[in-house]
Amino acid sequence: MSERYRTTYPGVGFGLTLITGCQNHQNPPGFDQYKRKLLRKMRKRETLAEISARIDTYADFFQGFGFECPLTKHLQRTVHSGFPRYDLIVDAHFMAEMCAGILVAVTDYDRFDGNLMLDVSAEGELCAGMGGREFVTREREIVLRDEKEIVCVLCQGADEKTRARNNTTHVLFYAYAVPGIESQYLKEGLNIAAEIMAEFGGGKIEGIEVF
Repeated sequence: MSERYRTTYPGVGFGLTLITGCQNHQNPPGFDQYKRKLLRKMRKRETLAEISARIDTYADFFQGFGFECPLTKHLQRTVHSGFPRYDLIVDAHFMAEMCAGILVAVTDYDRFDGNLMLDVSAEGELCAGMGGREFVTREREIVLRDEKEIVCVLCQGADEKTRARNNTTHVLFYAYAVPGIESQYLKEGLNIAAEIMAEFGGGKIEGIEVF
C-alpha cells in the first residue's frame, strides 16, 4: 500500500491469495454439488441480508465516482438463478464475491510486471482494460499497479494484460475493501476462491494475506 492510499483510505483493507499449479477445468466432478451447498448457505435470510448490505456499501462507493457497481446485478441474478457456469477460475471468482459480499478480481500471476502496489489515482491516468476498453481514472480512485502500469481500477475494472486465461496455472485472486467493509470479509471470500482452486483445480494455496 502506498502512503497516499493509507492517507486517503485509512484502515481500508486489501487482500490476495496465490494458488499455483492449477488446472482450469470446465466442470470438474463434484463441483456442482459444492456450488449448490454454498448457494444454500448464502441464500439463508440472515446471511443474504448481510451480503446485500455489504454490496450496497460497495454500490455507494462506486456511485461516488459516477460508476455502477456490478455486484448488485450479480447478486440479484445469483439469488434467482444460482451461480453461473463458465470455467473453474471464473466460477471461483463469482462464488467468492457472492458468498462473502465483496469485490474480487482474478488474474494470471505470471503476467504481472514486478511487484504490486495498492495506490490512489491522479486525474486522467490510463489503463488498458479488459476487452479493449480504455479506463481513464478520476482523482482518488483506488487502483492496483505493477511496476509498469495500472493493472486494475477498482470502480472500472481489471486490465487485459493480466486476465486469467484457459491455460493460466498460477492464479492470483485479490479483493478490495471500501470504507465501511471490514477486512475479515476479504479473508472469507479469498478463502472460498483458494479452496475451490485447490480442491477442484489441483492447485497449491501459497498463502492468503489481508492488509
